[in-house]
Amino acid sequence: MWRTATKIVSFRRNFHPLIPGFKSVQTRLRIGTRGSALALTQTRLVIAALAQAHGWSADEAARHTEIVTIKTTGDRIQDRPLADIGGKGLFAKEIEEALLNGSIDCAVHSLKDMPAILPPGLMLTCHLEREDPRDAFVSKVATNLDGLALGAIVGTSSVRRQAILLNLRPDLNLINFRGNVDTRLNKLANGEAVATILAIAGLKRLGADVHARHIFSTAEMLPAVAQGAVGVELREDNARVRDLLQPANHHDTELAVTFERAFLAALDGSCKTPLAGLAERSGTTTFKFDGCVLAPNGRTRINVARSLPIANAKEAHAAGLDAGQELLARAGRNFFVV
Repeated sequence: MWRTATKIVSFRRNFHPLIPGFKSVQTRLRIGTRGSALALTQTRLVIAALAQAHGWSADEAARHTEIVTIKTTGDRIQDRPLADIGGKGLFAKEIEEALLNGSIDCAVHSLKDMPAILPPGLMLTCHLEREDPRDAFVSKVATNLDGLALGAIVGTSSVRRQAILLNLRPDLNLINFRGNVDTRLNKLANGEAVATILAIAGLKRLGADVHARHIFSTAEMLPAVAQGAVGVELREDNARVRDLLQPANHHDTELAVTFERAFLAALDGSCKTPLAGLAERSGTTTFKFDGCVLAPNGRTRINVARSLPIANAKEAHAAGLDAGQELLARAGRNFFVV
């Protein structure tokens, strides 16, 4: 693990020798992130990718980078569904403000938590290679969804997971279940619910995938847009940081996430809209995409699929928009009215 400086929103400047990719002596690369165990783990994975791309030793990585933890509105408010308090953008709001005012140089995000449209002046870059995008069934009483009793209480705050669960098991009693991975596992242990659904990517990164009793196939439970993907956000005008980050970018993940986020944008997706989408390379030049939108009660599901060559981010964005627009036309705008 990189011995990187970590602090809570303090901005002491530490001058050091030239970082490769910077044109003059700079402060450490200040990397903003949420303070959860998963967010910090993902930030250290970004630093590891930068070290590998630039040939830094562990000591050099520690000298060149600084982790700045920022508590977001989404972290502070845990007793209400995100849809009721402003959406998943609340996990990025304060971090993006720090980017725009220059308090940090870049920010690490779980891309499934990012809104489809970024604030003006910000962009995503340096996508880590995607972890397994699927969802995991976690329970102390059953090994899979079919093993739950009639009317069993399942905790999840995701409207996508809620709708898919109701599509598969309309008898289930679904309750709001927010918090980081440890919080949700503790709620499960305390008996607040008999099962929950978590992204297997987060469990793997935390070394907690032993809790997964079953991993849903994508046919059973299509993942959230960009689930399992980690990306770095920065100011569009910060060419020095962009040049530093770019060598660590995983190209296939960038194309898949660009496709999915364009699909999300076409549908004007928010945390109130039960939708899912997954793009994956299926050949030397081809990407396969599956997307869907569901009624909140799970009774109606409309699917869209694509298989086409994608060579760059521009083509991925256009393909995602096209898939989203087709689904929107088939569903009708009234389908998305909450």
